[in-house]
Amino acid sequence: MATLSNYKSLTFLVLSLLVCSAHGQLSTSFYQKKCPKLQTIVRSVMSQAIAKEARMGASILRLFFHDCFVNGCDGGILLDDTSTFTGEKNAGPNANSVRGFEVIDAIKTQVEASCNATVSCADILALAARDGVNLLGGPTWNVPLGRRDALTASLTGANSNLPGPGSSLSTLISMFSTQGLTAREMTALSGAHTIGQASCQFFRNRIFNEMNINASFASLRQNTCPQSGGDNNLAPIDVQSPNAFDNAYYVDLVNKQGLFHSDQELFNGGSQDKLVTQYSTNAALFASDFAKAMVKLGKISPLTGNNGEIRLNCRKIN
Repeated sequence: MATLSNYKSLTFLVLSLLVCSAHGQLSTSFYQKKCPKLQTIVRSVMSQAIAKEARMGASILRLFFHDCFVNGCDGGILLDDTSTFTGEKNAGPNANSVRGFEVIDAIKTQVEASCNATVSCADILALAARDGVNLLGGPTWNVPLGRRDALTASLTGANSNLPGPGSSLSTLISMFSTQGLTAREMTALSGAHTIGQASCQFFRNRIFNEMNINASFASLRQNTCPQSGGDNNLAPIDVQSPNAFDNAYYVDLVNKQGLFHSDQELFNGGSQDKLVTQYSTNAALFASDFAKAMVKLGKISPLTGNNGEIRLNCRKIN
């Protein structure tokens, strides 16, 4: 005969399961039966995109980061503006700088052909970001899946939640903390800057006016970024290996070759100096920390269960 104690324990377990079900849980096997070809499709399209332009790996990674920091990882950044809706694409940190939307569209088209109305754009973006890193030589990780797509987006959130290239260390730590990420995770995720390029307008002040910068590096960047004009001229963020996902970004920082003010803030006599030095000499430690931080980043306020929807077109709600 069941005791009262056992009955209470069983009741608690059932209630706990119901609560978890109601809130929804991300799972690495979420689409295993519903869309078994999903991860193969994502990696194939990302492989083609990166073969065409290595920078695309960084662009998709940045797209994922900018999505998650505004209302969570919900695909909101993918929504186009309409006559009645203003989304995140034209917010200050995103306008004329976030890119890669056509790659997500290409993945979505193939995924829809394989398993219609099953996989969210938010999950596609999470997988694409992972594969972009790995295809450029970085780590891989199991991506928890089961996100649903937002029915809206936040221009205000995009303008206020995303750290800029002029951010101080305290601002970076605070803005990541707001998203539930530690200072160590912030420093690891900043290593995403080991790939990709940046426009002159975002680093001009650093290369002409700041003192904690390697003189020859500043001169090199001044060759393509004049004091006036050329705002959209591009330079690699990592001066050593801009198309390889490695730990060279941290070596840059130790050598005072951080491209953004916010980069060099991580190694400028502050709390993250020791960790930056560790990452600069221990690529495996960085890769491990980065992968763990990406999983945590991807779990910021996802829409699950009956919340949101599965968009058929990533650029607009159904």
